[in-house]
Amino acid sequence: MIRLNQLKLPVNHTEAQLMNKTAQILRIPEAEILEIEIVRQSLDARKKPELFYSYSVNVTVKREQKVYKDAVHRLGKANVALVEKTEYHFPDGGTQPQKHPTVIIGMGPAGLFCAYYLAQHGYAPVILERGEDVDTRQADVEAFWQTGRLKPDSNVQFGEGGAGTFSDGKLNTLVKDKYGRNTEVLKTFVRHGADPSIVYQAKPHIGTDVLSRVIKSMREEILRLGGEVRFKSQVTEIKTQNGQVTGVIVNGREEIPCEQVVLAPGHSARDTFAMLYEKNFPMASKPFAVGFRVEHPQNLINRSQYGAEHVKELGAAAYKVTAKTSCGRGVYSFCMCPGGYVVNASSEPGRLAVNGMSYSGRDGKNANSAIIVAVTPEDYGSDHPLAGIEFQRRLEQRAYELCDGKLPVQRYGDFREKVTGELCKIQNGPKDDLWDNLEPQCKGAFAWADLTGILPGECNQAFVEGMDSFDRQINGFASPSVILTGVESRTSSPVRIERDENLQSGIRGCYPCGEGAGYAGGITSAAMDGIRVAEQIASQFAPLQR
Repeated sequence: MIRLNQLKLPVNHTEAQLMNKTAQILRIPEAEILEIEIVRQSLDARKKPELFYSYSVNVTVKREQKVYKDAVHRLGKANVALVEKTEYHFPDGGTQPQKHPTVIIGMGPAGLFCAYYLAQHGYAPVILERGEDVDTRQADVEAFWQTGRLKPDSNVQFGEGGAGTFSDGKLNTLVKDKYGRNTEVLKTFVRHGADPSIVYQAKPHIGTDVLSRVIKSMREEILRLGGEVRFKSQVTEIKTQNGQVTGVIVNGREEIPCEQVVLAPGHSARDTFAMLYEKNFPMASKPFAVGFRVEHPQNLINRSQYGAEHVKELGAAAYKVTAKTSCGRGVYSFCMCPGGYVVNASSEPGRLAVNGMSYSGRDGKNANSAIIVAVTPEDYGSDHPLAGIEFQRRLEQRAYELCDGKLPVQRYGDFREKVTGELCKIQNGPKDDLWDNLEPQCKGAFAWADLTGILPGECNQAFVEGMDSFDRQINGFASPSVILTGVESRTSSPVRIERDENLQSGIRGCYPCGEGAGYAGGITSAAMDGIRVAEQIASQFAPLQR
């Protein structure tokens, strides 16, 4: 196949125009093109409001060698190449027999994909998820947002699909993908109901409404292939003998024998981390970031990114901003949700955490993202491996107490004045009527409050410095009318459960995996890590004989 790069078309182009453009570039009749496969589609907004898609495509043509030589002579090797179609390959099974099925703890993206690929190849894993199935979980979460009554094991953090189920469903990752796992994750989502375009979009997203259906479909496939899925099944102990896993205890009473445990608990399984520490699993605290959800009018972001408030073909615009502050801390946007909602993402009584969520249509009136400040073990007040968790808890308790469990919100102008002692110098920016009806777009009750007592003072200062810096990139970003909601504390795991080059803990037979274990940072990277662990198990052990 011939790979063409930098093929540009207006965002409102048709399939016929893509075919025509490809033929023009190759200087061949359209009839000689046998197939076009889009490899990547990204937005080029450098000449906004004129907006273009930039494509990389694989083209199958007649007379391939002649067409390629002519094209590379005219366009150069940076824009034209010969490529082979490659497919992801799961390793052949190992030879060591298994006495018992592999047990997978947690059914977020890491555990789900690990189970899915083991099940596909005959390993019949057992998944233990402390929370509920996705349908029950959705009902529990909606009831919590309406009433404030929290179910500690069925909420935004815990249950089938993990924390990513109630998010924007972003599927982009910075993890390098020389083994094809990233594409395989996206193709798996498509096989189970996601839009095929996610495979080639530069910044794919799936939306919470679609993601919940995809997860359920994957679970049904695992069951069809002989796997077992058990909800309301919290692993309260991992049994070991002579440094080797021998089984797990479920809900404090039932023992399941096993020799391989995939530990994929998610970043909020604090009681699980405490159990692992007591059992002497090697672990360490790690850096993460904390801050606030920040809401803007979505049309403000659209104007900045597209040069227009509405572009039918593109939907709501996203952004990514980052800054280094004078005190050396990084400040950056995280989990940006175009047309999204700020959600109460708490999982412990008396503590409050927030997250962002978008539906697949991204049609809410506000844009939100977390603007977060980097923190390190030096900020935690202790060198204990679980000190980062206690740091999170202190922030979440302060946030909860501000409004007795309601989401605490504040205008940025008031927050900035309290932190700096100065009136906000930055005004609302162009077209002030965008701000006239800006109110919190939340899932869960909210109340106005002073957020300056939640984070440490140095983090508040860094947050303000970052916001003011971002205003120079997106006019109006640090306007006094911007809405802050606290506290964003679950950006990533504050713990890393150590593993070696074979992906095993110092306790043999235990495979720490995914975001909670400290090896991923989002849906796709966690899913890729789950596949990687499945490959490692399969390369050593033979499929289960039943």
